[in-house]
Amino acid sequence: MIITLKHIYKIIGGEILFENLNMEIKGSQRVGLVGRNGSGKSTLFNILTKEEAVDGGDVFIQKGAAIGCLKQMPSHWTRSGREYLRSAFQELLEIEAEMKALEQKMMVPEHMEEAVERYGSLQEQFADRGGYEVESSIRQVAHGLKVHHLLDQPFDTLSGGEKTKLGLAKLLLEKPDVLLLDEPTNHLDLKAVEWLEGFLQQYPGTLCIISHDRFFLDRVVTDILDLDSGSVESYKGNYSSFEKQKEEKLLIDFHHYEEQQKKIKKMKDAVRRLRQWANEASPPSEKLFKKAKSMERALGWMEKIDKPVMDPKRMKLSLEAGGRSGKDVFIVDGGRKAYGESVILKGFNLHVRYQDRLAVVGSNGSGKSTLLRLLLEEERLDEGTIKRAPGMKIGYLPQHPLKEADPDQRMIDFYRTSIRVTEGEARSQLAGFLFYGYDVFRKIRHLSGGEQMRLKLAIFMQQDLHVLLLDEPTNHLDIESQEVLEEALGRFSGTVIGVSHDRHFLNRCFQETMYLAGGRGYRYSGTYEETKHHWPDEKEEEAEKELPPETVEETASLEDQIAGLEEEGARLEKELENAPSSEVERLKQKKQKLDARLEALYESWLEEAAE
Repeated sequence: MIITLKHIYKIIGGEILFENLNMEIKGSQRVGLVGRNGSGKSTLFNILTKEEAVDGGDVFIQKGAAIGCLKQMPSHWTRSGREYLRSAFQELLEIEAEMKALEQKMMVPEHMEEAVERYGSLQEQFADRGGYEVESSIRQVAHGLKVHHLLDQPFDTLSGGEKTKLGLAKLLLEKPDVLLLDEPTNHLDLKAVEWLEGFLQQYPGTLCIISHDRFFLDRVVTDILDLDSGSVESYKGNYSSFEKQKEEKLLIDFHHYEEQQKKIKKMKDAVRRLRQWANEASPPSEKLFKKAKSMERALGWMEKIDKPVMDPKRMKLSLEAGGRSGKDVFIVDGGRKAYGESVILKGFNLHVRYQDRLAVVGSNGSGKSTLLRLLLEEERLDEGTIKRAPGMKIGYLPQHPLKEADPDQRMIDFYRTSIRVTEGEARSQLAGFLFYGYDVFRKIRHLSGGEQMRLKLAIFMQQDLHVLLLDEPTNHLDIESQEVLEEALGRFSGTVIGVSHDRHFLNRCFQETMYLAGGRGYRYSGTYEETKHHWPDEKEEEAEKELPPETVEETASLEDQIAGLEEEGARLEKELENAPSSEVERLKQKKQKLDARLEALYESWLEEAAE
């Protein structure tokens, strides 16, 4: 075992989080750590990285095993994103620097022999450890996670999300023996998530992943560790397999519990009868008293089975539409939106009708959140028009739902400013969203992302809404809460427009998909899974506008262009393997164009190398 936890005891805030937790992870295992929000998943990661100590028990980590965990971004790093990623190869960079120093030393005759010998030894180490592939590795990961545009920017000027993505890229480049990932897909778009899945499937070390993305867990992990009520249960298989196994186990456990309860009842009845008979005997029977006492001792020694929780507490979400809105909910005609020189939407058209269920997907920066704000009239188009059905009530769930709230306001006061109810009614309603007792008096600043989402949904439930605009609504919700939201949306009779990179959510809740690319929206009938092979390729759109390779003034280096096209070619080959017959010819033509461009770049690179 590369990681073993035995009899872990942990107290947080005066409450027992773990009382007798045991867990094992084998070398090269790909594990998903799942459990409700607040069950202690992140605390377990902190224990493994020694950021938190245990209050009892033992933590064993295989000697010499390096553990990598994406936790905190360095605040002191002032150099570029590229230098930040290069720091993943610190030992190789030190060898490279020494080799360069030796190259100068070799120019001095009296030091040449010693320098050549040392240089040869270092060069062998450098090559064996992948020193000559450092830049190629950085390009591969940067393109895959779509952070290549951040490489030449100062690290300390980037947003928190951008730093997190670069932090993930650095961690992947370091390739620790044990890789701990806490919600790695949160800041990635769909294509980056799919690339990450492929990378992790081939990862040579051990993986332990906390994620609420069921699709991602199904693609990546081979085992599930279920953290529930302070203990860990291990299941073989991916998340979908775990759900079936857990349900079967619950039924079996409940059957065993019922059988034991029947046995206990029979034994208690027998003890009662024995005592009664002993007392009724004349004189009282000492022998019967002893039998009763013996049976009582057996009952005391019996290891009791805890009653399985067959129906755990879930938030009680029910979304009711406030009657029917107009037939044409939104009509966008010739929309254009830009921020400075960055054009987000151009020539954009959209027609949303009553009861449409439209998923909006696309790369980060393609304008998904901007579109929602435009529909809400929080922003204005630079050109074009937006018509809205009159009298509509819109419920908007942004990525950070309480960003504009007073951070020092109490939860219950915030709720009552939106919903006019007494304090007692508010507490009762909030209890339906798992806020109990003194929870309702906590300040907004102390609420987690998932708690903020639940609070906003609690407000939605009390409003008669016609339209729901959802921006990454599942990001902070645990899987049980995601399922409740999906069920509520299934019953909602109004109109829903949702931005998400959660593929399970997209497939379950939306019958139409609009892909944003190049400032335009491409709308398809069908779920994410049914339509993704028909989406236009952003690189293909750009290629149609380009001049032949030899006349284009390129801004990226030839090596970067080659790496990008090679990656695109590999993706196209995979698409061809699974493409429906109607798409094969189009993809073949696309691949031929790409190969021709790649060949031209290879020739240019050879010419440069020969000069």
